[in-house]
Amino acid sequence: MPAAVLDLLLGPAAEQLWTGFLTTRGGRLLRLRPGGAALQPDGGATVRYAADVAWSYGRTTAEVLVAATGSRIPAGATVREAAGPGGSSVPVAVWRCPDDPGLPALAWAARRSGAREHLTALGITAEVRAVRLRSYRPGRRAVVEAVTTAGPFFVKVVPPGGVDRLVAAHAVLAGAVPVPPVLAATDDGAVVLPALPGTPARELLLGRAHGRLPDPAALDGLLDALPQATCRLPRRGRRAPGDALARAGQHAAVLRAVLPALGPRLDALTAVLAAADPGEHPVVPVHGDLYESQLLVDGGAVVGLLDVDTAGGGHRIDDWATVLAHLDLLESLAPAAGPVTTWRALVERHVLDRWPAGQLRPRVAAVLLGLATGPFRVQQPGWPERTAARVALAEGWARATRALAADDGPCTVTPTAPPSPGRDLSAKAQVRAATRV
Repeated sequence: MPAAVLDLLLGPAAEQLWTGFLTTRGGRLLRLRPGGAALQPDGGATVRYAADVAWSYGRTTAEVLVAATGSRIPAGATVREAAGPGGSSVPVAVWRCPDDPGLPALAWAARRSGAREHLTALGITAEVRAVRLRSYRPGRRAVVEAVTTAGPFFVKVVPPGGVDRLVAAHAVLAGAVPVPPVLAATDDGAVVLPALPGTPARELLLGRAHGRLPDPAALDGLLDALPQATCRLPRRGRRAPGDALARAGQHAAVLRAVLPALGPRLDALTAVLAAADPGEHPVVPVHGDLYESQLLVDGGAVVGLLDVDTAGGGHRIDDWATVLAHLDLLESLAPAAGPVTTWRALVERHVLDRWPAGQLRPRVAAVLLGLATGPFRVQQPGWPERTAARVALAEGWARATRALAADDGPCTVTPTAPPSPGRDLSAKAQVRAATRV
């Protein structure tokens, strides 16, 4: 079923689907290009398209169009019947962004007139000069930047049922860690946040900005400051926040569906992860999705912590595994990896002083397995090769896990002196050199 869904939404049949939808609205499709895709193991899928549409009133516009099937169809969506394999009929929901039926607040937040009207009603009286859609996952969440005379504000849009938890997370963390305060929230799914000072750590790592990165011990201090009440926040799903090992099978299933040739490698990888000893870890407050883009930095201090939707009770080792996995991937992608290599090595040494390598490394591999879905998800040019490269990164950590299976104590990486820029001194790098594709 997943393959048939992908053929329908990503193949030539997609144009026919949109031709009918647009014709009834006075539009004629000129160009259609997939710009993002999400696939569930059960076959539910969402595809976002960039399109050029000529309208009957004489104007041509660039549009963001979305099609969804199966479990990804939101309530209230317009559903059309599309021709599936063997003459079958497949229900497909279709909509134009920002009119997302799963994110009703996006319809006003992403339009300047709507943002002006609603923000004024919410007590934010600064003039809205422009709105920018900063991120969009159809039916799931979006972030809109409202550029105003008082500076930028961010409208985070979630399904209406998720507003209370998001507001509660910010309320619990406020004052303990530098999260943005909630300025306003609406019943239809919008949470208004101010901009925070600081530079994203990712910008420093990539050399796009100048400044000092935080010491890993400072990140420990940040995580230690998360209040205990964080553990009492309702879970967003059945699993603990950040538990990538528990999701490895789902990520592997998606990768098999989009790249069947990876099947044997994925089977071997998930077998190693399933056999790894996760260890016993206390439930403590965690961020749940911690990586460099979530950290705003000034003078080596973390002055902003973003995207706390995932905060809750989990295992601290999982937060650190997420940080390491993102840094490992960023190191492989950065044009000049020196700053990333240096900071990643510092973080890795710090974390391996706290937890056994045999418990940390499978977690890093599992996070990388999830990140391997990224090139397909954003429909990046050459995504099959890029996906295979990310799987190879995960395999490197997994092979190190297997080699260290007998190690039941902390592992300190040597030498202890800080690495020089551009030189990777970690033991993991030796494995990566032999496994990178």
